[in-house]
Amino acid sequence: MQDHIYIKGARENNLKNIDVTIPRDKLVVLTGLSGSGKSSLAFDTIYAEGQRRYVESLSSYARMFLGQMDKPDVDYIDGLSPAISIDQKTTSKNPRSTVGTVTEIYDYLRLLWARIGTPHCPKCGKEIRQQTIDQIIDQILALPEGTRIQVLAPVVRGRKGEHAKVLEDARRSGYVRVRADGSLYDLSEDIPLEKNKKHHIEIVVDRLIVRPDLGQRLTDSVETASHLSGGIVIVNLLREEQDLIFSQNYACDDCGISIEELTPRMFSFNNPYGACPTCTGLGMQLKADPALIIPDDSLSILDGAITASGWNSIRSDGISRMYFEALSKKYQFSLRTPVRELPESVRQIILYGTGGEKLELHYDQPRGKGVLYQPFEGVANNLERRYQETQSDASKREIEEFMSQCPCPACQGRRLKPEALAVTVGGLSIWQATELPVDEELAFFNGLTLTETQQLIAAQILKEIRSRLGFLQSVGLSYLTLSRSSGTLSGGESQRIRLATQIGSSLMGVLYILDEPSIGLHQRDNDKLLATLCRLRDLGNTLIVVEHDEDTMRAADYLIDIGPGAGAHGGQVVAAGTPEEVMADPNSLTGQYLSGKKRIEVPAARRPGNGKLLTVRGARENNLKNIDISVPLGTFTCVTGVSGSGKSSLVNEIIYKRLGAELNRMKTHPGKHTSMEGLEYLDKVVGIDQSPIGRTPRSNPATYTNLFNDIRNLFAATQEAKARGYGPGRFSFNTRGGRCEACSGDGLLKIEMHFLADVYVPCEVCHGKRYNRETLEVKYKGKSIADVLDMTAEEALAFFAPVPRIAEKLRTLCDVGLGYVKLGQSSTTLSGGEAQRVKLATELSRRATGRTFYILDEPTTGLHSDDVKKLLEVLQRLVDAGNTVLVIEHNLDVIKSADWLIDLGPEGGAGGGTLVCAGTPETVAACETSYTGQYLKKYLS
Repeated sequence: MQDHIYIKGARENNLKNIDVTIPRDKLVVLTGLSGSGKSSLAFDTIYAEGQRRYVESLSSYARMFLGQMDKPDVDYIDGLSPAISIDQKTTSKNPRSTVGTVTEIYDYLRLLWARIGTPHCPKCGKEIRQQTIDQIIDQILALPEGTRIQVLAPVVRGRKGEHAKVLEDARRSGYVRVRADGSLYDLSEDIPLEKNKKHHIEIVVDRLIVRPDLGQRLTDSVETASHLSGGIVIVNLLREEQDLIFSQNYACDDCGISIEELTPRMFSFNNPYGACPTCTGLGMQLKADPALIIPDDSLSILDGAITASGWNSIRSDGISRMYFEALSKKYQFSLRTPVRELPESVRQIILYGTGGEKLELHYDQPRGKGVLYQPFEGVANNLERRYQETQSDASKREIEEFMSQCPCPACQGRRLKPEALAVTVGGLSIWQATELPVDEELAFFNGLTLTETQQLIAAQILKEIRSRLGFLQSVGLSYLTLSRSSGTLSGGESQRIRLATQIGSSLMGVLYILDEPSIGLHQRDNDKLLATLCRLRDLGNTLIVVEHDEDTMRAADYLIDIGPGAGAHGGQVVAAGTPEEVMADPNSLTGQYLSGKKRIEVPAARRPGNGKLLTVRGARENNLKNIDISVPLGTFTCVTGVSGSGKSSLVNEIIYKRLGAELNRMKTHPGKHTSMEGLEYLDKVVGIDQSPIGRTPRSNPATYTNLFNDIRNLFAATQEAKARGYGPGRFSFNTRGGRCEACSGDGLLKIEMHFLADVYVPCEVCHGKRYNRETLEVKYKGKSIADVLDMTAEEALAFFAPVPRIAEKLRTLCDVGLGYVKLGQSSTTLSGGEAQRVKLATELSRRATGRTFYILDEPTTGLHSDDVKKLLEVLQRLVDAGNTVLVIEHNLDVIKSADWLIDLGPEGGAGGGTLVCAGTPETVAACETSYTGQYLKKYLS
């Protein structure tokens, strides 16, 4: 078998016809500047070809369903194995998908609960057991010899009435005695039963003394009693005055609730047999949210406290005014009183209606005036009814602004039917088990005590559950719960979950391609991840990891540095070899940072801030433990802590959403907290994340940064354009007029091929220029609008230097390290890091007020140390202008450059959510209990 993968002539995207040799069965790390071509080599070339070859080996019938793979632009690749890619984009955002279902652990849990679970009555909680006649006989014969018993058949259980017919039937069938409400009666006497009370009646089938030779008679009696009562037998011990109840049914004999046989589908919330019927297993329902209907309760109703659609124009709208005046008259409150001062009962009536009580409504319309008597349904109920009834998508969207996801009232967010939730293993229902963090859940399954029979049934299932939970723990995800929706996971978390699933399948001889698995991991958890990667390699697999993390690069068997620059300046192999060989290579930028020849310097001084604070009091969202946190304004502040310690809950859920609601009028629901102080010192909040800047190929950096509007105005101002009467719209490729109509301004035509991949060919009419001939004849300094879109930001900066308005925006693009990106490059081809920097550049080019609050969540994702340096310069510029920058980050180069640190922890999940330490990086490094501080020390020295 070959021990290398040979790649010859790779030209995908910006790769410059390169040849690469990669050793097999090793941990290989690809690194280099952001946009240098690492992903083009790993994913678009190696993975795409491995995948394509595998698919081509299938029958043409199977290939019909799989869609077609493009052949990457490469001469040949030799020594490839089947390839599995583990990247960050593949998490399901489906609300039905949870950590448990993605890792398949939930399937094993369903099997375990169905096979060894103990059912309980969903109403009274009593344990339900199903027994055969033989088991019942064995239990009775196990009583001490000589015990006096009577076998009873319960024919009436807790029902009102005189039950004369039941007693008459028993006498006719030849029975002599009954027990009614605990007292024995002879059936020949008159038995007084009150008609309106609930009664229990048992027929005495037989009276016996327990002896070994009782078998046949006892069996007949128990069978008769069971037949009379529909499967329930009571054995009354006369001396002990005690009842033993036996049942042949899966049913609660007190409540009369019967359960069907336990099957795995009963525990699935994606199956109608198990899902809660009210929310169909989603656990959540869209309900009108009082906090969004009345966002500011310091206003009165007449001042517009109610903002919900249809009720927000009380001053001008006759109908809502008529209802509220009738309400104020009936329930005696003033429409000028602030809502928060109204009694709770009145607020409930405004939101949820009068409960059928009629109001006296006085109407005065142009058509006439008069009095109506009608109930009021309530603003919240009215919104929900209109949402259900409307056919219009626009109305639905309008009403949705005042609704939010609330736990389902029937299952309280547990997703399953009550019967399934009443089944326990080790005292926990399946929902309670999935609510435990992974480490606690593993401890629960390790400490499970089972009977011998249960042990035999569950041995294999438990082995699978324990090993999969162990894998989740080994990739640093011990703080997650299996019930967590997979849409709420970060890119790094979802990637590590897929990694854990792959280890679970323990394949060998496979080529795994990973995209920055260390994202979102604290240095402390990084070692666990590296151990996991080495374990996959030791099974006999080849790992190609695209990574910028120093620890991972040092742990690699083979390191390939792609560069030397980004975009058009990259696409070549600068250095390849062991980490030591790359460090010794003077041409490798990565090697220089690894060996310490180059580094990001610690700032000479820390900013004290402008003396004002933004303070969050009583933060309680997710795992935050009611903490108070202050961010000094006018500083570069970093929130740190191990994965799962509550950083995102604090920054994204509480601070960003509260500031967004107050300053930007966003319709959001901030996370749980008591209050926030210092809002008056800020005028807007800007969240910059790594989501794509555009979903369509028509979006590009020029359109996103609004640079294109200025360029179009410039072209429209030329003599030629004025002579022809062209306005700025003529130079848009999105509207008719100036664009090439053959390709609708796309520049490319998609040709659908059956059994082959769709082929994109340049449009024959405009040759990929996007515009028609007349538009392209208008030139500015000898260049047409298409030529400008084909320039990189660096080239355009030199070209537009005399036009300050355009040059400023281009300079910010170059400042954030995107000088190599073409202005017309489709934004779908930008990496996450590049998209984030386009957003940063857009913010930088806006006029600064010095009172803006910037929030960035792990901005160094996908960035090389050299790019991190540029990013830090940009962030420091924002702070120098008087703004505040708040960053969630694990990268120690960013942490050491901050003015102020807020370290949360000390652990993840339930062990986190407290403030470990806050202060300058030096203060945190000196803190013994801070994990961040321990790793930060060596970076500060």
